[in-house]
Amino acid sequence: MQSVQVSGEVRENLGKKHSKATRREGSVPAVLYGAGDPVHFTIKPLSVRSLIYSPEFKLAELSIGGKTYKAIVKDYQFHPVTDDLRHIDFLALKEDHPVKVQVPVTFEGTSPGVRSGGKLQVAVRRVKIKTTPANLVDKLVLDISKLELGSAIRVRDIKEIEGVEIMNPPGQPIASVEVPRALRSAATAEAKAAEAGGAAEGEEGAAE
Repeated sequence: MQSVQVSGEVRENLGKKHSKATRREGSVPAVLYGAGDPVHFTIKPLSVRSLIYSPEFKLAELSIGGKTYKAIVKDYQFHPVTDDLRHIDFLALKEDHPVKVQVPVTFEGTSPGVRSGGKLQVAVRRVKIKTTPANLVDKLVLDISKLELGSAIRVRDIKEIEGVEIMNPPGQPIASVEVPRALRSAATAEAKAAEAGGAAEGEEGAAE
């Protein structure tokens, strides 16, 4: 699993006034939970870019005041107008202590429905799991090699991983293969032609 190195400086002064001053200086207020008392510190936005602006799930290796923590991102806030990062929360990982995280879903195999002209529609890109740090995974895999036109693949179809509990409802659709309009029109035309042919044969039989 990928880890991102993040260096932080211990933050002594708290409150809105000091938070504003921190942001003016180009840093972002941050808090680490789960390692005893909350650890307040500041980081540079660039150092967490690959953690936040990425579809991948990654760990954070935090270096704060001479101590190192393995953690995950739990929450963050952006400015409503500028989209600048304003605050970020981390959760320290503890051995044998379960955590809940959102990890991306990836697909393997080739869908027969897609080969037939359908379009893969993804409804859920991340799934919540509960596991210990030792069993933490960076993704879940779904096999779409049997996914036909008009059918869907669901949470219960995700490959099971020992020590990992999936929190989403089993029946929740993850992806489906949409039937294109052209194929639907062709199928409708064929059905109408078949009906017309059947009706014509019936009339000929009646005439005889």
